[in-house]
Amino acid sequence: MKKVKVRLRPIVTKLNLPTVMKTAILPGDSIERLFIATQVGEIFYIGNSSLMTFLDIRPQIIKLGTSEQGVSGSGYDERGLLGFAFHPKFYTTGLFYLHYSVAGTQGPGALSEHFKPDPCDPKTLILKWINRETKYDHIDTVEEWILQSNGQPQKRRTLLNIRRPFFNHNGVNNLNFSPETGKLVLTTGDGGAGYDPFNLSQDPMELAGKIIEIDVDKNTNVYHPPVVTRFNELPAPIQETLTVIAKGVRNIPGISFQRFYNQYIKYVGNVGQDLVESIFSFVHYKPIPVTQLVQASLRNTEPIQEGLINLGWRGWEGAFPTSIIRGCSENPALDEKIIAYYDEAVISSVKRLQPLTSYFHKDQRPDKFGGTALTGVQAYMGNEIPNLTGSVVFTDLARHEEARPPVRGVLAYTRVRTDGKLNDFSVIETDYNFGSQSSYYVSLGTNLDQTRLYLGVYGSMKVTDFNQGTVFEIIP
Repeated sequence: MKKVKVRLRPIVTKLNLPTVMKTAILPGDSIERLFIATQVGEIFYIGNSSLMTFLDIRPQIIKLGTSEQGVSGSGYDERGLLGFAFHPKFYTTGLFYLHYSVAGTQGPGALSEHFKPDPCDPKTLILKWINRETKYDHIDTVEEWILQSNGQPQKRRTLLNIRRPFFNHNGVNNLNFSPETGKLVLTTGDGGAGYDPFNLSQDPMELAGKIIEIDVDKNTNVYHPPVVTRFNELPAPIQETLTVIAKGVRNIPGISFQRFYNQYIKYVGNVGQDLVESIFSFVHYKPIPVTQLVQASLRNTEPIQEGLINLGWRGWEGAFPTSIIRGCSENPALDEKIIAYYDEAVISSVKRLQPLTSYFHKDQRPDKFGGTALTGVQAYMGNEIPNLTGSVVFTDLARHEEARPPVRGVLAYTRVRTDGKLNDFSVIETDYNFGSQSSYYVSLGTNLDQTRLYLGVYGSMKVTDFNQGTVFEIIP
């Protein structure tokens, strides 16, 4: 892998935490403009060299930094405005889509204490999410909006209301349109906590831990969908709009499509638990209609899952069986790694997709880095940074070695090999002086033809520390 050096050019500063960066051409306009969504609920675009407000739904977003689950008042949060996508025909229809955590839906959470499985105690390995109507953290919604002819956005309908067990693992940049199918792709995390305590990601009936396609061009005439956690709780007209592409997802920063001759390579990242962050790629898949999944569950039969992508979680964390790390009391410098779900790892060992590349939380190699959490994955098809052309670029929140301030995020890249084998990755060197300010790399975006890359950086881990965001363009 070649060494790549880039510069970061600041485009906008003093933003709230940027979660999504995309470009679009506004109806009646001729210029492709950069849109930026923030976690607290704002969407801006770059007008004539100034920042214009496209939409502000801050009052509709859950109160951030106040979750019940052990982070109360810490300011760290994974909820908020997390998904934003334009309809492929946005220029003529004005349609766009939002995914956010709804104000006033704060619940007590599904488990009271911080969960950790114990391989020696089977009770901790097989937990059930019961009393879901009351034991949940919050509700996420997916909505269709329209930009009216007077330039004002207005909500048209709600597509899904999803009840989430914990505050974390809601994904980011989790709405994107597939250029292959024209459908809206929703990427949902496993529901949160750690280790997927209810094993939602492998259960075909759960919305959590899946990559789901929504046919938004089908009108369901259901204007107030029920709040659900399982596919069989949805009204039939909504079930008919949904297909499932993948399961075994832990937490996911969106999906990226890269044109390759007459087909598309799909890239998705899976955020790791304790050991490893992984990026997967696939071309062929066979989505399963949700109606088929529901029928199989009614008949108590295993649904035919041939062609369904399985990222392997919770039995596998990337290419490793999911392990629990324990300190060695005799030797504090060493860690003991114990397989948490041995039987599940065995069952899913052949069915799962191998990662294209992985990077580790601890890595002694001089040209690598220790990561924290994958925050963005984007294909790059531009020619301005020739060594990156045709590759997939990814971001990590913060270098593990630099847990002391000032923190720095990481940019890196990999590419699909023509022989189909797994690949290594290479760090992208960035020429920018952040000074004494911490710089967490929180999101990665691209323009319509994937020839430009945008990096979202934040000065704090806390969404409640406002106005510390900068959006950069990555340039040669």
